Amino acid sequence: MAREGARSKDSAKPGIKEVAAVAGVSPTTVSRVLNNRGYISQETRDKVHAAMERINYTPNDIARAMLNGRLNLIGMIVPYVSSPFHAQAVQAVERTLAENGFKMLLCNSANRPDLERSYIDMLRRNMVDGVIVNSLNIGAEAYAEMGLSLVGIDCDLGEASVQIASDSYSIGELATRRLIDDGCSRILCLRNNSRMRMPANKRTDAYHDVVEQAGLPALVREVEFVKSDDEKSAVVAKILDENPDIDGIFAGDDTMAAICLNVMKQRGLSAPDDIKVVGADGARRTMTFMPDLTTVRQDIDRIGELAAQSIIALINGDKPESNIKLPVELIEGKTA
Repeated sequence: MAREGARSKDSAKPGIKEVAAVAGVSPTTVSRVLNNRGYISQETRDKVHAAMERINYTPNDIARAMLNGRLNLIGMIVPYVSSPFHAQAVQAVERTLAENGFKMLLCNSANRPDLERSYIDMLRRNMVDGVIVNSLNIGAEAYAEMGLSLVGIDCDLGEASVQIASDSYSIGELATRRLIDDGCSRILCLRNNSRMRMPANKRTDAYHDVVEQAGLPALVREVEFVKSDDEKSAVVAKILDENPDIDGIFAGDDTMAAICLNVMKQRGLSAPDDIKVVGADGARRTMTFMPDLTTVRQDIDRIGELAAQSIIALINGDKPESNIKLPVELIEGKTA
């Protein structure tokens, strides 16, 4: 037997009037409870919520957004959620948003400009209140045109945005010095597309500075992150074939470090005996499967938390710190 006041699945979806009737209050009171406006006694709130549960009423977020001007919905664009770094950052962002009553729409751009532009249009149509970006394959002006609160993780979205990044120069400096301290004299630096405007470019700047100070030759090669793992492996293999004297590698990130180690293994080379390898990121998932990797760890959880906190602050009209740089840490493994 159905509960009193409950509706069958075939009946019309209950609304505020039905909630008011069951709770014994006015529709205006129900609306004030839903939107947390004005003083409402705890007893009345409890009655309204009990009535909502009794008749299976679900608030319409879109309707509430039209009333309040906010949907409490944040868009987030990353290159690949399969990446250990991005997966951990997304988890931290989503957790922090949920703790503050916000939801997230997640978009994987695959580092494709066309997909990134289509996601911008989709997020605009879905009335998001702000966007967190960790995948800048188009000009920052495309985001500025959205007229929304913006936070960039390791990317600059313009003057009105917040930028959060690890100390990229320190990442390059720690990794390169570690290889030099290990006796390396021919160090390969692998990096992403140099045309992309990202704070991570400073990793390569630091590499250049450190090898120059040590009187060593620089060897920088680009391996675009949009390529498949097989394509990246082929590029690394070609570089090693053309430069047999390489004795150290500063990989652009831990995924590239793993690819380098695999290519080396296929050629009968090992780390650290033949070539020493240092990565960057130190994501939990990476270190679970590669505990011996020497890398420079970023505080990924803190990056995600700050991104979520900053976007909420911007939406609320506050002025959070606009350029946040987080410290990094060298993790001593066995590959260097």
